Amino acid sequence: MSDETITLNLRDIRTAAGLSLSKAAEATGVSKAMLGQIERGESSPTIATLWKIAKGFHLPLTALIGEATRPVGQVAGVYETVQFPGSIGVKIVFPFDPLLGAETFKVTLKPGQCHQSQPHDTGVTEEVFVLHGLMEVLRGGEWVPLEAGQGLRFAADQPHGYRSAETGAAFLNMHHYRQAGLTQRD
Repeated sequence: MSDETITLNLRDIRTAAGLSLSKAAEATGVSKAMLGQIERGESSPTIATLWKIAKGFHLPLTALIGEATRPVGQVAGVYETVQFPGSIGVKIVFPFDPLLGAETFKVTLKPGQCHQSQPHDTGVTEEVFVLHGLMEVLRGGEWVPLEAGQGLRFAADQPHGYRSAETGAAFLNMHHYRQAGLTQRD
């Protein structure tokens, strides 16, 4: 993923939806100025801003940060890890698949790092599977401890978060979308 990918994807998504920057700002809660800066490649959005845009357009995150999807049965593409400034590192493992209604990421937390996320679209469920390290997942207002080899499923349409121990952590993060209107752009 590159800033250019986000720029092109956002412009294409907004245009396909027939929305002006003002209408897109209303739908996403991201200012018209910021949307314009992202589309012109003048600003690198945070992961929180990308989630707001995805939620506003009722799209999976990979619609903004990924390339075209691969059908079931094909090897996933090779994606680079994106380290968002002051935030988590995210690597697409499997981009959104409209048949499965899911996408998968590998997320990296630095030692002692905490990342809190706003609610995703209605009906989104997340699964976290810890690859290495110790971490906690904020679910229902409580931090649930997890270690390597453990997983947790939770409703992601509510505030949630992740924090690592002093060793850092890496985990697979699967997003399942059950909303009927959710689609991946062509």
